Amino acid sequence: MSHDGPNFYDDAGVFERYIKLRARSESANDTLEAPVMAELIGPVDGLDVLDLGCGDGLYGRQLLAAGAGSYLGIDGSANMVRAAESSLAGTAGRVRQGDLAHGLQAAPASFDLAISRLAFHYLADVGPLLRGIHAALRPGGRLVFSTEHPVITCSNKALADDGLRQDWIVDDYFVPGRRVVSWLGADVVMHHRTLEDWFAAVQGAGFAVTALRESKPQREHFADAALFERRSRIPLFLFIAATKPR
Repeated sequence: MSHDGPNFYDDAGVFERYIKLRARSESANDTLEAPVMAELIGPVDGLDVLDLGCGDGLYGRQLLAAGAGSYLGIDGSANMVRAAESSLAGTAGRVRQGDLAHGLQAAPASFDLAISRLAFHYLADVGPLLRGIHAALRPGGRLVFSTEHPVITCSNKALADDGLRQDWIVDDYFVPGRRVVSWLGADVVMHHRTLEDWFAAVQGAGFAVTALRESKPQREHFADAALFERRSRIPLFLFIAATKPR
């Protein structure tokens, strides 16, 4: 049986393995994804931040410590919401449970910055959510998000004896839609979109795209030279930054 969206992380075994993965030294989240997100987000002093698919809430704690004026995290997983409540304890940060597949319920023009880290690829239709984000941002507000790179969401796995993927076979790239992926000991549904599809979806929601990045590794973030070389073979993540016109 495959999991759809948030209920994947409400599987006890999956959640336990996810926490262990995130704690691992030189995880892709820390070496590839976090540095680019930080560059695209920039200073957050005084900003009201909305985090979609906030996960365990640790990033929200970091943003508040960096000067964010307020923080609201939304996640569909009950396990993740409980973890985020623990992470945000003692801060001004808030978290609530909500299924992003149904769009976004938020007061209009109430945030300066909307972010999402590796959550949008679980959605069959990102349009309603992107339009909801646009409405929730103040004029001049920004959206910055990361997602699985299209060459990953459309590739077939070829694993070596050590369990590491050695070949990435891009297949049906121009066929968008549902893909079942084995990850963290279970099957989960992700949704493939081409790079062009992602760009068009953001523009179609009324945003002006200001940056498009891929997860090109930066040597200073890797203690292991062999891992750096491995990460240089293929992009794992796609990043888009966009602005709501004033």
